[in-house]
Amino acid sequence: MLKSSDDKKKPLKPATLMVHGGTTRSGFGETSEALFLTQGFVYPTAEAAEARFNGDEPGFIYSRYANPTTRMFEERMMALEGAEDARGTASGMAAVASAIQCQVKAGDHIVAARALFGSCRYVVETVMARCGVDCTLIDGRDLDQWQKAVRPNTRVFFMETPTNPTLEVIDIAAVAEIAHAAGATLVVDNVFATPIHQKPLELGADVVVYSATKHIDGQGRCLGGIVLSSKDWIDENLHQFYRHTGPALSPFNAWTLLKGLETLPLRVATQTAAAATIADRLAERPEIARVLYPHREDHPDYAIARRQMAAGSTLVAFGVSGGKEAAFRFLNALEIILISNNLGDAKSLVTHPATTTHKNLSAEAQAELGIDDGLIRLSLGLEDVEDLWDDIEGALAAV
Repeated sequence: MLKSSDDKKKPLKPATLMVHGGTTRSGFGETSEALFLTQGFVYPTAEAAEARFNGDEPGFIYSRYANPTTRMFEERMMALEGAEDARGTASGMAAVASAIQCQVKAGDHIVAARALFGSCRYVVETVMARCGVDCTLIDGRDLDQWQKAVRPNTRVFFMETPTNPTLEVIDIAAVAEIAHAAGATLVVDNVFATPIHQKPLELGADVVVYSATKHIDGQGRCLGGIVLSSKDWIDENLHQFYRHTGPALSPFNAWTLLKGLETLPLRVATQTAAAATIADRLAERPEIARVLYPHREDHPDYAIARRQMAAGSTLVAFGVSGGKEAAFRFLNALEIILISNNLGDAKSLVTHPATTTHKNLSAEAQAELGIDDGLIRLSLGLEDVEDLWDDIEGALAAV
């Protein structure tokens, strides 16, 4: 921590935390974080092993439980998110599934916003149903629907905001109030906002989850996820589930994610500025039927987005006039922007949700979410924004 003139500790800014937060060093005094590629740990005595397993002595036991490199990643994310504790996971979906499943049992009930990534929707609708847990899907932007969906056995509220792929924005603070009045836990998937632009825990959420594959690594190198919450919630719900079911994050991937965090604020700022510029320019084109970007005044949830997000997303959704045929012509004409279902990468990436990330939804479910055959999701990277716009203009000519 830095000291101010009155000798009181001054909170560090995100850019500094992402370089130094959570760092521990071995006796060699390495500059970069050490990579502990080990599955187990040695105890000096049998008594020490017993004490560590009993929880009477601090230290590591097995990398499925905890690992020094993984713990550095968790602590750095805790510092950024303002969380008391965290657990790194093998992927973003491991984080989502663990955060939900660890706190419910047969006979419980989940309320979830229906605008979810396809795999998230599969977890709450299908996986949980097989475990005897009911789920009600609602329009997350309608607060009355959250309230009306509550049952005596409701245990979890789940949402992503902004949503994938149409960037709907849900009022986290208002939904948190409803959840807590019902005795439920609010879990927020914060991937599209990033921890730079939105702080769900500060807005009243109980748990926040990330696919660290996006933005946090942000360079297409590895998979990873993380669940962050209070220490009490982690201890009471996630700790034993995590130890015994094994969704642990690889130490090598944790090290890679630590390197990604060092540049996260810089990358997100550049990507967000590019997204805002591209959104405004797309809105002026006759080939474009609609543009969805949270910090544009024409976004349906603009007021909420301005209130709870420091800036818009690194992503833009837009509809191409002419449906699937026109959308495919646009995608195939791009030369710099790559067709991929990933997002939050240093490279600009574009996808057609109706035929990729959300293809398993019924036509009715896609229509409910505003996903039509002309919709395209664009994740802005670190290329020069003028080069990106030239690429987009050239592709629009093909439409």
